[in-house]
Amino acid sequence: MSQVPSAEFFASEHAAIEERMGRVLAAASAGDGDAARDAIVELDDALRRHTAEEEERFIPAPAAASRKLAPSESETESERLGRELRLEHVQIREIVGMMRRLIEERGDLAGAKALFGGLARRWDAHVEREVRELTKRSGS
Repeated sequence: MSQVPSAEFFASEHAAIEERMGRVLAAASAGDGDAARDAIVELDDALRRHTAEEEERFIPAPAAASRKLAPSESETESERLGRELRLEHVQIREIVGMMRRLIEERGDLAGAKALFGGLARRWDAHVEREVRELTKRSGS
């Protein structure tokens, strides 16, 4: 972690992801398979880029001795925060990945739409925590 993000960075980045989430939901709700396929690919790609950037630039890195999602015995508060935020990123990416597979492989818009509520709740909780924990270090 080399930088402290600003609230403006998070607002802009997260709004762009949320806009893509909305396009997936709208297309799935309308029964438009082609639009849903395009939207989920865009969301998945954007989310992967976004989380990779956050993990590289802002989220505390795990201790060199323990690069796993399980805590090490000597884990610091900063390392704990980084590990937990990374785990939340994995959870969100997995939900989006499941939605993508449902849409691309099966054309199952209803199945993808059924996962959307869980994605939205997980995303909202994560964003709230991430903004609170990471921006408070800078006083933003």
